[in-house]
Amino acid sequence: MQVAYRTDNLFDAHLVKHLLEGADIPAFVFGESLLGGAGELPLFGVLRVCVPDPYLPQARATLVAAGKVVDSGKEKHGGEHGLDAQPI
Repeated sequence: MQVAYRTDNLFDAHLVKHLLEGADIPAFVFGESLLGGAGELPLFGVLRVCVPDPYLPQARATLVAAGKVVDSGKEKHGGEHGLDAQPI
């Protein structure tokens, strides 16, 4: 599995997951269950949308085409979220 997208927002993670699944790319949201374990404290960097290794290039192209990320690998608004090729 490879991390295709990182976010701090659960809704954003699921939107990306559904975007990838709509392009016939299997996608999984990891870290969702950790959000409730922290109570009222915010957790950052725990949500990841992952795809199987062979699908990573197609997932990147899909996210760039959808405007979720720019080619540099950063989120469209310059944040630290977005494309990430780090293995899990």
